[in-house]
Amino acid sequence: MLSHSLSVTSAAPSPEIVRDLIARYDAHAPRYTSYPTAAQFTAEVDGTRWGQWLSTAPVETPISLYLHIPFCKRLCWYCGCNTRAMNRVAVMSSYVDLLLAEADLVLAHVGRGVRVGSIHLGGGTPNMLPPEELERLMAGLAGRFDLSDCYDIAAELDPEVLTDDWMRAAGRIGLSRASLGVQDLSPRVQAAVNRPESFESIRHAVEGLRAQGVTSLNLDLMYGLPLQTEINVVTTLGQITDLKPDRIALFGYAHVPWMKPHQKLIRTEDLPDSGARFLQSQVATRYLQAKGWTAIGLDHFALPHDSMAAAQRAGRLRRNFQGYTTDTAPTLIGLGASAISRTPQGFSQNLVQEREWRQAVQKGQLPVARGVGLTDQDVLIGALIERLMCDFAVDVDACTRLHGFDPDSLGDVWSRLEPFAADGLIRIEGTRVTVTPLGRPFVRAVCAVFDAHTVPADRHARVI
Repeated sequence: MLSHSLSVTSAAPSPEIVRDLIARYDAHAPRYTSYPTAAQFTAEVDGTRWGQWLSTAPVETPISLYLHIPFCKRLCWYCGCNTRAMNRVAVMSSYVDLLLAEADLVLAHVGRGVRVGSIHLGGGTPNMLPPEELERLMAGLAGRFDLSDCYDIAAELDPEVLTDDWMRAAGRIGLSRASLGVQDLSPRVQAAVNRPESFESIRHAVEGLRAQGVTSLNLDLMYGLPLQTEINVVTTLGQITDLKPDRIALFGYAHVPWMKPHQKLIRTEDLPDSGARFLQSQVATRYLQAKGWTAIGLDHFALPHDSMAAAQRAGRLRRNFQGYTTDTAPTLIGLGASAISRTPQGFSQNLVQEREWRQAVQKGQLPVARGVGLTDQDVLIGALIERLMCDFAVDVDACTRLHGFDPDSLGDVWSRLEPFAADGLIRIEGTRVTVTPLGRPFVRAVCAVFDAHTVPADRHARVI
C-alpha cells in the first residue's frame, strides 16, 4: 500500500483555529470504552448465549469481577450511571443476597473453579451499603471464588456519605484502591447539579482511607458542568492537589437528556459551550502537569509512581467500561443490575432495571438483556482504537497484520484520516498514526474513522 508522510506544525494554535477545529470535528462520538460500543448491543445475546460463553471462558488465569451497586443518597443531575436514591437497609441487604445468587448462577455455567485477580465495586455509591453488608458481600465472594491471587479491591465512593465505620470495614476487607467523587467544589456549581459536598468531607475521606491501608486514591472531577468556569476548575484543582491523590480523573460532562431524563433538570442555558469546555480541559491539563501529574490518555492523570503511569510508560495501558485501567484479565464478570461482562467471545449486559434483574435472578436465570459477539474484525478494530485512546499512536499496518488481516482490508481509512493530518490533529509517518497534542481532545473523532459501525448521534455526547 502507499506510504503516507504528512507533517504538521507544533506552534500553539490561535483561538480562531481552535474555534474552526471545534466547528468541524466536535461531532457525536463514542467514548470507546469498548468496541463494538454499547450502542451495538442487541437482544441476540441473552442468558443462554452468555451461559455458553461462560462454559468456555478462559478462567485458567485470574479473572476480574465487577459488582454494580445501584444506590445513592441523592440523585446528582449530571449522573449518567444506573442508580437511584435509596436508604432502606432491607432493600440493600436483599440486593446483596441476589448478587451472591447471581454469582452462583455464573459459576454453575462455568463449571469449574474461578480465580479472581481484581474486584471492583461500582455504582451508584457502593458505600451506601451498610458496613456489615459490605463485609457479608465480600465473605460471600470469598466463599465462592478463589481470592488467593486477588491483588486489587477497588470501590467508587461518595465522600459525603462515607462514615468512619464504613472505612474501618473497608480496611477489614482489604480495600486497596478507592475513587472519590468530587466533580467541582464551587457551591454555585454544586447547587446547579444537586451535589452539595464540602472539601473537609473529602479530606476526611482521603485521610481515613489511607489510615485503613488504601494505597491508591483517585479523585473524580468534571468540566463542562452548568455555571462552571475555568476559575472554578483551577480553584478545585488547587484544593484537591494538596491532598496528593495518586490519580485524578477529569471527565467532560456528557449532556444526554434524551437518554438520562433527570439531566433535564439542568438548565441548558447554564452549560458552557464547546469552546469554553475546551479551554476548561486545557487549563486543567496544564495545571496538573505543572504540579507533577502525568497525563494519561484522554482524561486521566497520575503521579509518576502510580501503576497507571507505569502501565502507560510500558505501553500496557488498557481501556474498559470503567475507563482507563491496568487490568489485563481476558475475562470480566459483571454482577448486578446493568453490569457489563466481557469474554473473548463478546460482551454481555445485565438487565438495566433493578426490578427486572431481581426477578430473573430469583427465577434462577442469568439476568442478561443484551450484548454483542465479537468477530475477528471487531477484535482488530478494537485493538487499533484502544491503542489510539491509550497511547495516542498506533502502527496501523503492524497491528492489522498481527491480527491476521491484510492492511488493505481497512478500506479508505487513510483518505478519511488525511483531513485530520492536514489540520494538525494527527501525524502520519509511513503507516504509523500519532495524535498530536493539538489533536488529543479530538481523539474520539479520530477513532471514529476506524469504526466499522454506524455511530448513532442520539447515543453519544459530543467529542468536546
